[in-house]
Amino acid sequence: MAPPVTQTAAVADAAGGNGGAQPQQQQRGFGSTISGIVRIAVFWYFASKFFSPKQKPMDPSQTHHLMTNLFHKGESLDMWFYLTEQEKFSDFSNEGLLYWHETNLPYAVWTPESVRTKSLKYYPSETLQSNGSLYAHVFFARSGFPIDPSDPEYQPLNSFGRTHPVAIYFPKRKVDKKKSLLGSPKDSDESKPEVEKVVDKNSEVKEEVPVEWVALWKPNVTINLVDDFTHYSQNGVPPNIAPHLLVEPTSGNYYPTIYFNEFWLLRDKMIPINETVSEVPLNLEISPISMMKWQLFQQVDQSFQMQRSYGSMLDGESDELKRVFLEGNPYLLGITMCVSMLHSVFDFLAFKNDIQFWNKNKSMEGLSAKSVVLNFICQFVIFLYLLDNDTSWMILASSGVGVCIEFWKIGKAMRIEVDRSGMIPRLRFHDRESYASNKTKEYDDIAIKFLSYVLLLLVVGLSIYSLAYERHKSWYSWILSSLTSCVYMFGFIMMCPQLFINYKLKSVAHLPWRQMTYKFLNTIIDDLFAFVIKMPILHRLSVFRDDVIFLIYLYQRWVYPVDKTRVNEFGFGGEDETAEKKLITEKQEEEDNKKTN
Repeated sequence: MAPPVTQTAAVADAAGGNGGAQPQQQQRGFGSTISGIVRIAVFWYFASKFFSPKQKPMDPSQTHHLMTNLFHKGESLDMWFYLTEQEKFSDFSNEGLLYWHETNLPYAVWTPESVRTKSLKYYPSETLQSNGSLYAHVFFARSGFPIDPSDPEYQPLNSFGRTHPVAIYFPKRKVDKKKSLLGSPKDSDESKPEVEKVVDKNSEVKEEVPVEWVALWKPNVTINLVDDFTHYSQNGVPPNIAPHLLVEPTSGNYYPTIYFNEFWLLRDKMIPINETVSEVPLNLEISPISMMKWQLFQQVDQSFQMQRSYGSMLDGESDELKRVFLEGNPYLLGITMCVSMLHSVFDFLAFKNDIQFWNKNKSMEGLSAKSVVLNFICQFVIFLYLLDNDTSWMILASSGVGVCIEFWKIGKAMRIEVDRSGMIPRLRFHDRESYASNKTKEYDDIAIKFLSYVLLLLVVGLSIYSLAYERHKSWYSWILSSLTSCVYMFGFIMMCPQLFINYKLKSVAHLPWRQMTYKFLNTIIDDLFAFVIKMPILHRLSVFRDDVIFLIYLYQRWVYPVDKTRVNEFGFGGEDETAEKKLITEKQEEEDNKKTN
């Protein structure tokens, strides 16, 4: 059954709960979203300055064209809350449809009397259990006045209302493209889903995909009356307010704005409705909301939708961000938000110093060239995995740039030649003299030899487990998934060859410490996110693996003294440079003495 037209926007947002995003992508996308909150607030501030009608001087001769609120601040209101399966409501005399009634509500006044709540149980009908619709019809009127148009005392200027869906829908596929590559009986017994054509009216391409519409129940319905007494010109209503403004046609003025606040209603808090659900909870609340808070909620929601359309935010990340504010420790959250602003700065500085180090590096003594190659292979595997899983283009672009940088590092760590002797040109890699002429290559080969045994066992074991117990789209997808899982869980092993070389050489002077320091600061920020963000245990443990490796690096730096005679990464020797400076100083002193004499 197709969902109602009015719920199309809700469907797109509810689809974010499919849980298909990978933990790596969630953490990366979450960091960019946190930094975007500051931009959202600044954008909203300037937007309110530009669009606020209070900033625009009005012509006194045209004051009769201004729209004003039909109700006054503090005026007493009565409220009726109906639930029906029809989008349009007119059966005011049916008391069985009235689930909540309140009287003497002060409008736009922040007092305990202006906040009313009620909790009840709703028993879904068979129609609703079979993907039916349910709507909440909320009506307000001045105290003592009716809302029924058929009542003789009814006056249109004294009552207003709005309709809102309580049950929404999101598309859910009955089965996905993944299957057991070993052909388990469970997969063979599954019946093929009914195929429904999804047609885009702007495109001639038809895609046949299995689609099932699933109903979700909203357990919380929050009704806010916006505190808005602004004088709007008929053609000067801000575009973000105009869709919500209900204008009375005879007088040209507007009713109080009814806002159904679902900003904090998360996808996983909604209840699926089917034949097995006999009752569902419904928590109702009515309260005032300020104009600033209402516009802020709107701007944030619009920003989330814009980022999803651009591919900079994955589906479901907006809920994860809201969950941090709802369930996170406020002190830890405040610290995390402050430190997260430094994350992008440290990330840029680490990137800058990494490029600068390899660009100016003239010696590979003490550095593991094979670790550079392994890092390139890992980055390339991750890029192929993201490409196979239909990741957003921004994450793909970032991963692609990382692959290019890692390949560029290979060119700095080794000599790359193009062999054109055959029909197809091939790349040949040769060790640099500064790497092969000392013990660095020997120690690097030993470390890689033992490391390859460990990695081979891990890759084979994890691949067999994934093939036996997990589902994949194809054999190619299984290979990428297995390799990516190994990179994700055992990536810290790639740093072990450098630790072994440091141990054998008894020196750490060859390492790019400035770049490593910035990366370690970013790791500390990731540790804070690991406490705040909801994530799997393996992913949370993987966040702390880099801390252990860097602590070992710090221990080696403390244990092994700095060899001042060793040539540094820029090709200069410490003692030679000092001696040269002393010689220049002595010559200058001799010249000064001659001039004095």
